[in-house]
Amino acid sequence: MSKNYQRPTYGPPPAAPPSYSQSVGGVPPTSPFIPQHAFVHRGPEILTTIVPLGPEPTHMICIHCHAEIDSSTKSEPGLLAYIIGALICLVCPCGCCFIPCCINKCMDVHHYCPNCKAYLGRYKR
Repeated sequence: MSKNYQRPTYGPPPAAPPSYSQSVGGVPPTSPFIPQHAFVHRGPEILTTIVPLGPEPTHMICIHCHAEIDSSTKSEPGLLAYIIGALICLVCPCGCCFIPCCINKCMDVHHYCPNCKAYLGRYKR
């Protein structure tokens, strides 16, 4: 018995997806490929500006949770405190070198969001 065998017919190969420059506005793509991001609906965009951080809590919009906040602050000894402490240690080796670590003017101030607890930045002395 002989079987009737038909060869499968194939169409042309699928076109390659467009390159990056084609999909973002360069040369128009030659294939019928439509990028998935063309149908994504985005919410309103929020434009943020860089708020200068100072030694006091700063009124701003958190870049992480987008809430309007007054930042919470935490002071820690910074480079200035350590340099002054080293200089005092050279002059007076009796333990006075720790005094700059207790003075607010020598401290760096770290800002945090009280809502989401995200780190917002540092004010260096």
